[in-house]
Amino acid sequence: MKRITDWIKSHKPLSAVIAAVIIVPGLAVAWWLGSPLFIDVVVDEEFPALENAVIPAGMSMPDADATMEAAMDAPTEVEEEMMEAMGAMLAPEAVKWGEFRDGDAFHKGSGMATVYNLGTDGYVLRFEDFNVINGPDLRVILTTHPDPMGRGDVHADDVSYVEIGKLKGNIGNQNYPIPDDVSVDDHHSVVIYCKPFQVVFAVAPLSFN
Repeated sequence: MKRITDWIKSHKPLSAVIAAVIIVPGLAVAWWLGSPLFIDVVVDEEFPALENAVIPAGMSMPDADATMEAAMDAPTEVEEEMMEAMGAMLAPEAVKWGEFRDGDAFHKGSGMATVYNLGTDGYVLRFEDFNVINGPDLRVILTTHPDPMGRGDVHADDVSYVEIGKLKGNIGNQNYPIPDDVSVDDHHSVVIYCKPFQVVFAVAPLSFN
């Protein structure tokens, strides 16, 4: 033991370097893993624009917008009927939706998840009034499981899932385009998932509208 103590005393600079090599990366990893729990990331995205929305024949999108604005300022009976018809054509279709629940006693989540059909623009998953405890490297996944309770359900042999994006913020309204090769009908819940630790933070079981 005395020899080890003497060696350390005689090699103090080297010992300091070794300690730094071990401790500094460890602290960086600890900060990366733990700091999100104490930091909120707030986003507030508007609903995605319908660039290819169906509007009355012979009318451009700017003309449609101008007509809607004018009708809102001083609507006549005809304009009100036009607004109603145009609103129906421009409105996206909500095909599936569900409310977020907690992943467990510690990982809390709330808000609404809705899958919208944007026509030729495909499908988008939108979160509204969303709030979940923050964590390291959280991902948004769609799974064929109807209501996964943990990683065992997410990774079950008879279950499949697809990651559609990294969580943009743990609070606020946000949009996630669903890839064209993902079947909305076959995926039955949204999961906020911590990728490094494979922990379910929140789940929104989806039902057909």
